[in-house]
Amino acid sequence: MASITYRNASCIYEGSDKLAVDNLNLDIADGEFIVLVGPSGSGKSTALRMLAGLEDIDEGAIEIGGKDMTGVPSKDRDIAMVFQNYALYPNKTVAENMGFALKLRGVPADERRRKVEEAAKLLDLTEFLDRKPAKLSGGQRQRVAMGRAIVREPKVFCMDEPLSNLDAKLRVQTRTQIAALQRRLGTTTVYVTHDQVEAMTMGDRVAVLKGGKLQQFASPNELYDHPANAFVAGFIGSPAMNLFTAAITADGVALGNSTLELERDQLSKLSEAGLKEVTVGIRPEQFEITDSGGVEAVVDLVEDLGSEAYVYAHAGEVELVARCNPRTAPRLADSVRLRRHPDGAVHLFDPKSGERLN
Repeated sequence: MASITYRNASCIYEGSDKLAVDNLNLDIADGEFIVLVGPSGSGKSTALRMLAGLEDIDEGAIEIGGKDMTGVPSKDRDIAMVFQNYALYPNKTVAENMGFALKLRGVPADERRRKVEEAAKLLDLTEFLDRKPAKLSGGQRQRVAMGRAIVREPKVFCMDEPLSNLDAKLRVQTRTQIAALQRRLGTTTVYVTHDQVEAMTMGDRVAVLKGGKLQQFASPNELYDHPANAFVAGFIGSPAMNLFTAAITADGVALGNSTLELERDQLSKLSEAGLKEVTVGIRPEQFEITDSGGVEAVVDLVEDLGSEAYVYAHAGEVELVARCNPRTAPRLADSVRLRRHPDGAVHLFDPKSGERLN
């Protein structure tokens, strides 16, 4: 097991004039489960492949256990990779797939079998050891790929969107198993996903990337409660945070024909910054439907999820989402008033840079 450090690590693909990963700095502790998340093209998979030695580090450095990995071949980095497409040998059994890397290393057959059986027990694969991948479900194949990594007992696990080929229910089940297994093994893990729900539920800390640049590296709670900029605020959370840019008034910000009131200290900060407009962020659960006050909006859609409902509405040109009790949810085209909870957080961002103001 080992710590990992990205120091101004950069990568540019041949023929491109833009860095795929731009001066990435991360300090990952020994035994941590770290998730790299971001939209397509954000550089998350490239950053993982740089760690695994599958992409060159063009500038900066990546260290594993304090040793610079620049120029070190993948086979000498003591990492194990779990791929999106499982990458199993179709002509080999589960046991043969899991033990193949050990066979290449010259590990004796009895020791290989022992390690494979131990990993299979961890992953509930014991009864499938003599089957071939074609006879397994998607979730079982993914566990075989995990088992192949576990038997090597590496310093670092690298996982590149391993759940993206699974159906929704199986993804939830498998991500729980992966997170529990990592905590049991204590192996430093870097996990890549585009699914922010996966990132929030699995990672000890999450690195949010956009355009090859790190936006924020923090715990899931920190990302949710104190996003560093408007991009992180809008990316983390489902449904996404309500984000809109509005004119500043004496009491708050103009929203449709109403005013969304802000606290005095928030208004003072906006005044000190000399802004006439501000980007405001409010989570759907911080809105409540009320009979008076608040912001007037017209309902466009009600999403009933059984235990809760989300009301999609618009106030003027601004679209808003609010969480409510499904038993008392309004109907399509109803006029409602949305009021911020008294203790609900309001996030303020610079409308040009997107940086956090409060």
